[in-house]
Amino acid sequence: MDTLATRLDALLPQTQCRRCGFDGCLPYAEALAAGATAVNRCPPGGLATIAALSEVLGTPVLPPDPALWPDAPQAALNADRALLPTVAVIDEDVCIGCFKCVLACPVDAIVGAPKYLHAVIADDCSGCELCLPPCPVDCIEMVPRAAALRPAEAMADRWRSLHRARKARLARERESRDEARRQRRGELLATEAQGYDIAAAIARARSRKTFHPS
Repeated sequence: MDTLATRLDALLPQTQCRRCGFDGCLPYAEALAAGATAVNRCPPGGLATIAALSEVLGTPVLPPDPALWPDAPQAALNADRALLPTVAVIDEDVCIGCFKCVLACPVDAIVGAPKYLHAVIADDCSGCELCLPPCPVDCIEMVPRAAALRPAEAMADRWRSLHRARKARLARERESRDEARRQRRGELLATEAQGYDIAAAIARARSRKTFHPS
């Protein structure tokens, strides 16, 4: 199953756009390997990806899912349109530095800090469009790429690598936050225990002062 999922993942464009309904290309490939979804749910891959997935799985070539590809007739005429279609561009005059697009980017192609201008690393942008919905001022536009910066296979490898690096970074940050919370909890418990010890000592001292043997 892992080997099949890896083979299927290698056929996907690695935009990590989630249009297939899964959290990235690899989860989609894993669902395909398990027989839990269909081969026609990857708009960025074009018709060529549907055919390639079907060949590996030994299943019929399906037409594009109309719910995911509203422009399917045009996609049929231009099957390669999604290999390197668009790149995000941020309007510097409108950007308010909210940081939401940075958090949404699955390949860490947007750089910036909260309350500072953000910018897109065009060479790394996969054109996934996940940065568009969270932007509160609509300052991001998807524009056509002038030309492929690298062959499609190289771009897919690059985006896969960036996505894995991002997931690893987020995991490290979560572990760091969890460790900080555990330390704070331990310190709080220690402080509370110390408080109980002090309170008990005060109570014993008071009891000795007020005790009068008969």
